[in-house]
Amino acid sequence: MSTQYTVVGTRPVRHDGADKVTGRAIYGGDFTAAGLLHGFILRSPHAHAAIKRIDVSKATAYPGVKAVVTADDMPPAPGDKIVDLGEGETPLSYVRGNVLASGKVLYKGHAVAAVAAVNPHVAEEAARLIEIDYEVLPCTLTAPDAMRDGAPILHADLRMKELGQKTDRVSNISDHFRHVMGDAEKGFAEAEVVVEGEFNTSTVHQGYIEPHNATALWNNDGRIHVWCSTQGSFVVRDATACVLDQPVSQVKVTPLEIGGGFGGKIPVYLEPVAALLSKKTGRPVRILMSRQDVFEGTGPTPGSHLKVKIGARRDGKIVAAQAWLAYEAGAYPGAMVGPGAMCVFAAYDIANVVIDGYDVVVNKPSTAAYRAPGATNAAFATETLMDELAAKLGMDPIELRLANAAKEGTRRADGPKFRKIGCVEVLQAMKNHPHYSAPLGGPNRGRGVAIGFWFNVGLPSSCTISVNADGTVNLVEGSTDIGGTRTSVAMQAAEVLGLRAEEVLPTVVDTDSVGFTGVTGGSRTTFATGWAAHDAAQDVVRQMKERAAKLWEAAPESVTCERGVYQSNGHSATFRELAARIGETSGPVVGRAAVNPRGVGGSFAGAIADVEVDPETGKTTVVRFTSVQDAGRAIHPSYVEGQMQGGSVQGIGWALNEEYFMNGSGAMVNSSLLDYRMPTALDLPMIDTQIVEVPNPAHPFGVRGVGEANIVPPPAALANAIHAAAGVRMRRLPMNPPAVMEAIWRKSTSPDS
Repeated sequence: MSTQYTVVGTRPVRHDGADKVTGRAIYGGDFTAAGLLHGFILRSPHAHAAIKRIDVSKATAYPGVKAVVTADDMPPAPGDKIVDLGEGETPLSYVRGNVLASGKVLYKGHAVAAVAAVNPHVAEEAARLIEIDYEVLPCTLTAPDAMRDGAPILHADLRMKELGQKTDRVSNISDHFRHVMGDAEKGFAEAEVVVEGEFNTSTVHQGYIEPHNATALWNNDGRIHVWCSTQGSFVVRDATACVLDQPVSQVKVTPLEIGGGFGGKIPVYLEPVAALLSKKTGRPVRILMSRQDVFEGTGPTPGSHLKVKIGARRDGKIVAAQAWLAYEAGAYPGAMVGPGAMCVFAAYDIANVVIDGYDVVVNKPSTAAYRAPGATNAAFATETLMDELAAKLGMDPIELRLANAAKEGTRRADGPKFRKIGCVEVLQAMKNHPHYSAPLGGPNRGRGVAIGFWFNVGLPSSCTISVNADGTVNLVEGSTDIGGTRTSVAMQAAEVLGLRAEEVLPTVVDTDSVGFTGVTGGSRTTFATGWAAHDAAQDVVRQMKERAAKLWEAAPESVTCERGVYQSNGHSATFRELAARIGETSGPVVGRAAVNPRGVGGSFAGAIADVEVDPETGKTTVVRFTSVQDAGRAIHPSYVEGQMQGGSVQGIGWALNEEYFMNGSGAMVNSSLLDYRMPTALDLPMIDTQIVEVPNPAHPFGVRGVGEANIVPPPAALANAIHAAAGVRMRRLPMNPPAVMEAIWRKSTSPDS
């Protein structure tokens, strides 16, 4: 920690900790209101089917039922209207279609109708009485299958975009784009060693413990009030208004505590439906998803099919790289292939690169972000091949990466040139870490390494700070708190004001009570909302100097402030002393700021993994794991370490066990936490962490977001460790025991395979 800071870099107790550990914190499922009704959503049993008829009469007549809605109750969506709800442009008809299906269902679990009743049991029983005639259609479940000629078409109005140009071709391929830098063909011709491979990753879920929820009241004054657990209250406001054809001023969203999100609680699923039910009944309506609904009806990360090729000289310098990435978007366009293409070779300085990306719709739930969305898939391929390349060249795998590591000035194939980054420093920390040189400690063990990149985002944030007479301040912000950001934001304000972190009292408020604030995602909150808090605190300091000048009858420019002590011409007062007297100097002091920052910096992370592979069962046990990441400046090191550990654990689960296990008719057959195999504490070692600090020069405190890059390297690191332990190269995720055992069997029966 730099000695210039007194708060930044320390580890205060989190502001919301007591409420959360004692159960006082209010989550979405806890919220209630007078006259509350309970909603239930009926979902499609088919992966792909035309809706021929819906009859809700029996459900409507069921005792205790107050309202039933279908897509017919939503305003019509002009087919050509395009909206941007925070995650890129998309047709409004697709947004509404994912809330309640119209005309066709596109995945098992697609919402079709909803019931509001006096209790959740009545609502569910009544919903089962809704009669729907389906014409079942063939389904397609993977990107390669959906791209084939003759594949079942999901959207008759979807025209493929080819290299930036719209075409007349009706296709499941929404978009094919290409990034080119240098001359890849020439580069490969110069290469002396080439490695290449095809890789597949299965659909996985973010795995948050709290299910989706929403309570809505369409009040008699026309305003819609929403209470929910979300990563972005303004996203919910804008999406709900858009779907219901209302001005944004008519929707007020109050974010409640959130029990995990990881990107999956950005899209809107329930809020417009609850609002429609409330409008019909005149009462507030709450909808709470079951775990099966969460798996089948919300956005997982995309499955993917990748082909990657890397060429290098004998001295280890990479001269060319090529990637072909096809990502499953789920039912509607929007696969995370764009970010995947941005990150696939971003860790390396390569002169000749070509990257093709395909956004492909399939009959699965429409995908959502999951912690560095798209980057983990891409790194699994690239970092596995880097390990193969190191073996062919006879080089240490970290030395190979260091020889090619991206630095300040390195240009990515998608265009941007890196400013100051910490890729080299992360690799050096990995090389020097005791884990890397430690003995493996047993047979059938292996060690693997990998690195990963996430570019991070900025986006708008707003903040106000009001000074209290006792010398504390109230900080109001709009970023929902997923991983302790109330405290990391408050600490940045405290640093400017010369206060202790505990003297800044942060509150996350509704959309009426703070300026527009972007989603809590993209590793942006501590960076961007912290920046807003910094600027709002500077505004407070400016005003406090003016108040001190009035009290001391001095010129405002003569007043200085250092670590919360104000001085001028022999006068001196602490922040607390001045705060007690602001009533004598023109009334309250309120600082404010709104930012839309650039210079996000990007973050690199690395993983060192030791595994033990049982050669008879294929079971892989992680025996040691170290995560290394550049935080720029660690505002609260404990929270940074927690993010690194959490992302690593999710990456381990993705690598070894987690997947949507689909049958031939498009149904997920493991849609419970008993069958969807997430790791528990019993499956994991302690996750060691090492924070690297290469300050981001664009941020007042040098912050780089740290929430995402840590999930990128674990699958590849584990794949490389499995190879070191068992001698087999894994090309598909998850690398579960049957997959590893099959690879070992193939190797034993065909050594050249």
